[in-house]
Amino acid sequence: MSAATLPAQVGVSLGRVVRSEWTKLWSLRSTRWALLVSVVAMAGLGILVSAVQMAHWNQMSPRDQATFDPVDTSLGGWHLAQLAIGVLGVLLITGEYSTGQIRSTFAAVPHRLPVLWAKAGVYAAITFVLMILASFTAFLVSQPILRRHHVETTLSSPHVLRAVVGAALFLTVTGLFGLSLGALVRNTAGGITVFAGLMFVLPGITAILPNSWGDSIDPYLPLSAGTDILAIHSDPSALAAWPGFLLFLGYALAALAVSAFLLVRRDA
Repeated sequence: MSAATLPAQVGVSLGRVVRSEWTKLWSLRSTRWALLVSVVAMAGLGILVSAVQMAHWNQMSPRDQATFDPVDTSLGGWHLAQLAIGVLGVLLITGEYSTGQIRSTFAAVPHRLPVLWAKAGVYAAITFVLMILASFTAFLVSQPILRRHHVETTLSSPHVLRAVVGAALFLTVTGLFGLSLGALVRNTAGGITVFAGLMFVLPGITAILPNSWGDSIDPYLPLSAGTDILAIHSDPSALAAWPGFLLFLGYALAALAVSAFLLVRRDA
């Protein structure tokens, strides 16, 4: 049952709105495909890369062998998964604006904000569950492959469990960030452009700045801050794992707060 079919006489509660958003999310074929791509990328890409690198281990340079990171290799699928998760977050709300369905949704939920909270909560919950399963799958299947050349690691090693769980947390906040930007811009092309610009273009811009400038700015960019939680080796130029992740979460929550503020003040 969509928000448009909620009987007015039964009243509107957050629980009913959540159920409506759950139904709308899973009724879209694009949602299922995007989530499937995210799961396959997160769970499968690291396994594939691990197998390829072990097959070509003897061709790797001594430096590459010495600096090989079994966690970064097994969790490398986040690079592709973040794109699918973030773009889907944008689409979940801009799609309703493009079709005009948002008017029916707000007619059923006149206070509007429960719609935004429900969309964000449902999408964050689904993303975290799928990505935590995919992250553990990627790690646990990759380690026996890496054992071929004795470069595997375990969840009990320092910071490894945090990195595996952190991959799911990072992707969950990435989805929330995309959804918040979509609610802010209310246009699919614009939302995806802003998301891509903040996540992918800004790091490229700082890379061409003078080193003193780039090194000062880069740790505080959304992508750099968010992925600090995936690192098992400390980087003096980066933020610590949890402060970096909390900064990234702060960006997402700030975008969500601004979109909520504007949601009740703009026409649908």
